[in-house]
Amino acid sequence: MRLSVPRTVVPILLEPLIASFSQAYPEVEVEIAASEGLVDLAAEGFDAGIRLGQFIAADMVAVRLTPPFPFVVVGSPDYLRRRKRPERIDDLREHACLRLRRSNGSIAPWPFIDGNKAVEVIVSGPLVAHDYPTLLGAAIEGVGLAQVPGPLAKAPVADSRLQELLTPFAVTTPGVFLYHPGKRQVLPKLRAFIEHVKYRSDYPRGRTTARKLRKIDIANS
Repeated sequence: MRLSVPRTVVPILLEPLIASFSQAYPEVEVEIAASEGLVDLAAEGFDAGIRLGQFIAADMVAVRLTPPFPFVVVGSPDYLRRRKRPERIDDLREHACLRLRRSNGSIAPWPFIDGNKAVEVIVSGPLVAHDYPTLLGAAIEGVGLAQVPGPLAKAPVADSRLQELLTPFAVTTPGVFLYHPGKRQVLPKLRAFIEHVKYRSDYPRGRTTARKLRKIDIANS
């Protein structure tokens, strides 16, 4: 079973799922291709993908993996000792901001919510990276401020390596989803993985997660 996923979700979300799935279905070989680029699943031979909800095409079948979460601006205590803490969006003009290059080659602006208005800010700084884990690591080292998915920053914020900034202006994303083409028959191995994801996912809580997971017979399906 081949999965296309962004690097960001591998340590915080996918590793626990793969570990428990492999224990439940040791006969299934799982291949993970970690890339920030958006791929054509069918053309490139993938059974499913994992992405932020806003990047999934409308004709795909999607299974929620996380609740919605904010994109947060973070900075290290060392960096914030050297620079005045930003209190407003406009204050970012005076800061070293670490930027993400998208798979199409463009530099992603930083999105915010200012009141009821969506705002995209063009920032500048010393580093451009192609994935969020690299930006996060640079922020921890004090290179500058980074805007990253909230779940990715949770651990370094909790242990005080990073501080969250501009939280009143944080934009919320739909969350992370597993997705696959809905126009073709779902193979038993993928159906088993989807059911496993639904059972293991922390969101939503309810009858799906409370019900005992029924193992799918892959060999005879």
